[in-house]
Parts: sequence; C-alpha cells; structure tokens
Amino acid sequence: MTAVRLLSLATATPPNVIDQDDVVEAATQIFSARFPAFSRMTPVFHHAGVRARQMARPIDWYLKPRTWPDRAQVYDEVALDLFCEAAEAALVEAGLTGREVDTIVTVSTTGISTPSLEARALTRMGFRPDVARVPVFGLGCAGGVTGLSLAARLARAQPGSIVLLVCVELCSLAFRLEDLTQTDIISTAIFGDGAAACVLWTGPEGFAEVTGVAEHTWPDTLDIMGWRVDATGLGVVLARALPPFISKEIKTAMESMLATQGLALEDVDRFLCHPGGMKVIEAIEGAFDLGQGALDLEREVLADHGNMSSPTALFVLDRARRRGLPKRTVLSALGPGFTASTVTLAAA
Repeated sequence: MTAVRLLSLATATPPNVIDQDDVVEAATQIFSARFPAFSRMTPVFHHAGVRARQMARPIDWYLKPRTWPDRAQVYDEVALDLFCEAAEAALVEAGLTGREVDTIVTVSTTGISTPSLEARALTRMGFRPDVARVPVFGLGCAGGVTGLSLAARLARAQPGSIVLLVCVELCSLAFRLEDLTQTDIISTAIFGDGAAACVLWTGPEGFAEVTGVAEHTWPDTLDIMGWRVDATGLGVVLARALPPFISKEIKTAMESMLATQGLALEDVDRFLCHPGGMKVIEAIEGAFDLGQGALDLEREVLADHGNMSSPTALFVLDRARRRGLPKRTVLSALGPGFTASTVTLAAA
C-alpha cells in the first residue's frame, strides 16, 4: 500500500482573546435574570478546564440578539480569513504554494457558505482553476480526524498529488440569548473558534505516516450531539450525558477499530484525543486505564483555546509532534452520529 505522510501542520485562531473570567461576567449579565438556576451553574465555567479562548468577535458582540444573517455574515468573513491563515502557514512549512495543491478538503460544521470556503479562497490563495474541491459538512467535533482520514485516502488514490486539509469552526456563532437552555450555558463555558490545516502526500518527507483509519458509529444515538435549526441559526444539541456514555462504550469501540489494523490497545504508545471537555477527557482516561492526567496535551489545548470542534484534535497533534511523537499514535475524536473516528500514525 502506498505510504501517505503528513508533510506539515499549522493552526490559526481569531484575534479576540477572551479570558474565562470575562466569559463568566458576561454570562452572568446575560443569563442570571432569565435563568433562575444560573447561580447554581456558574461552577460549570470554573471546572470546564478553559482559561481562555479565541472568538470571532469581541465579547460585546455576543451580548445582543443576533439573526441568522448576522451570524452568516461573520462566518463568511472570519472563517475565510482563518482558512487562508491556516492554509498559508501549512503550505509555507511544506515549502509549497497554493498553485501546487491538487485537492482541497474543507471541513466545517459551524456555518454554511455556498460557494464553500475553498472556492472563496481560490484567488487569494493562488489555487489552480482545476484544483479538486471537497467541502465536508456535518462531522462536528469528529471532523478534524475524519477529514484527515479522507485526505489520506485521496492522497493514496492519486500518488504524487498534494492534498490540503483545512478545518475551520466558529463555535461562538452558536451562542444565543433566545430559548435559553442548560445546554446553551454549558456550550458558553467550553466552546471557542479556530482553524487548522495540514498537507498530505505520498512523497518521502513528513513528520508522520498514516498507517490506518477507522470509524465506529453507534446505532440509535442521533440525539447525543448535533444542531437544532431555528430562525436565529444553529443551536447546540447535547441530549444525553456524554461522559457516562464514553465510559461505557469507547473502550470496546476502540478495540474493534484497532483490530481492523491488527492492533490492540497495548500496541498504542500514545492516544491523542479531541478534548471535548474536562469530563470527556477524564472519561477517556478512565476507559483506557491511562491514569488521571495522562492526556496532558489535551488539557493544555482545552485550557488555551476551549473546544473548537473539528480543528481541536489537530491542535493536540501539533503540540505532540513539536515535542516528539512516539512510534505509534492514535488520533481520535467523537462527533455527531454518534461516531468515533481514528487515524493511526507512525512517527517518521
């Protein structure tokens, strides 16, 4: 089988850095008069594991009611800027230009843009008119890992081609004042905005080789995670307690996914996981018997950026590769479906 390698990886975030204390102050201003139980929920912000996050707009923008067109306008502007910033950085690290890209996989679930972001970036990035475009919507937090899996398959299908993966999410556009629920408050405590990009090819250089990919979707779990759509835009759906589900189900699913590659849990030197939240991190550590605190890079990314949905796992991978990847790593994420997605990497 043709070897596919990760040639580069880059991340980007918006310039508006919001401290968690500022979020608590703003959330109190927004929610306390309209949600009687809010005072009992403020510990959620302090125990979320988030110190700061970066958001598409300054915090005052979120304190006023916003329509779907308002949110869509911000998405078109900020998501495009982040797409180009992350993509350009990944191409520079790879020693490439936009004109040398053959396929672009764009992953985003927090906004809708047609034409999609890579088409809007065509001239700005110098992509060729014949570049293949693969926009992907609906993967949520699993999008970075599933997108990497898809990009690897496309690179393998056309040896010698250059595949650019870009994940962009503006989770903050789902913050809302209308129809306030407990889920909205929890979302406000953990979500941020960001982008990540990487270049894959079948050439000899790269910091890691993709040696396997796998997914597992649990039947009858559509209500665990997703979007609700109404007049104000996209709103978060978290209908079930996720950490208990992970504690019960993730180990068996991971064993099944690894078995398709002839591997077992003990063959993996490091699991790099999408940090969906502090309780999710702790649930994964417990399920895999990793020991509390083992997922340290995941905690770092969550603390510095919040949960950015699809790019977040790639932020974790970026920190891991800068510190030195072990021989075998499994990058994993969970998202709407409800689906677990994995990519197995061998260090170069």
